[in-house]
Amino acid sequence: MKRDLCVNLNGLALKNPVTVASGTYGFGREYAEYIDLNHLGAISVKGLTLEPREGNEGRRIAETPMGMLNSVGLQNPGVHYFVDNEIPFLRQFDLKIIANINGNTIEDYCLMAEILSSADVDSIELNISCPNVKNGGLAFGTNPQVVKEVVSRVRAKTQKHLIVKLSPNVTDIKEIAKIVEAEGADCIAMINTVSGMAIDIYQRRTVLKRGSGGLSGPAIKPIAVKLINDVYQAVKIPILGMGGIMSGEDAAEFLLAGATAVAIGTGNFVNPNAPVDVLSGLEVYMEKMGYRAISEITGDLK
Repeated sequence: MKRDLCVNLNGLALKNPVTVASGTYGFGREYAEYIDLNHLGAISVKGLTLEPREGNEGRRIAETPMGMLNSVGLQNPGVHYFVDNEIPFLRQFDLKIIANINGNTIEDYCLMAEILSSADVDSIELNISCPNVKNGGLAFGTNPQVVKEVVSRVRAKTQKHLIVKLSPNVTDIKEIAKIVEAEGADCIAMINTVSGMAIDIYQRRTVLKRGSGGLSGPAIKPIAVKLINDVYQAVKIPILGMGGIMSGEDAAEFLLAGATAVAIGTGNFVNPNAPVDVLSGLEVYMEKMGYRAISEITGDLK
């Protein structure tokens, strides 16, 4: 029996539910040497900023049990370079392009949304885990009023499909998700990394030069599954789920919790073929469980 792998993220139609998470796949060029990018439903590209960034100095990646910490600092060539040089490369492949945007002010986000509105991308992913320089450096996504303002103002600047990526480092993620939905987001991506730290006990210093970083990988999977299920019950817009997915079975867990599609992040560093393996594993799971369409799995908890 041929099974239907198509999913729709509220206007963003994907041929299959497996995407790759921003910051883990660059712009696809390096991974294209290992896998056929046509297997991907979508690619969320490396986080973009208005101007090029060199990223943080010193050590910015640390391996941890069942995961990794990163404090890369959004190293990227800037949004204009992406539009001119990376979009043409990605358009060779049958996948959707999601542009992940990051800013230190709401004005940064709005300007990038305007620039990308006239670019050949399929969706804009608003990363609200960035530090708000006008609000003492606290992340945009941790303050409900700031979330409301940044999403509403970006929504007013673009007609593109809009995904808002939520941070787990909040008191009540359901409250944030409801605000994001009310202000016009088409889809929610979750979760971003969990705040963490590693210490070199002999040097008596933090392993990462900047001190703390974002924890990703299988260690955060139970957190991600739980928060996705919470948000699934609180909003009607679809969820792009991520957070430690390494296999088809992991992906099925996310779908059952309420995700419509999934993104592979840290798993790509362990296994460059991870997206293909995850998709194959999902097909095996569908056959075993009698699902005819991938969409039937979303939220199908007993």
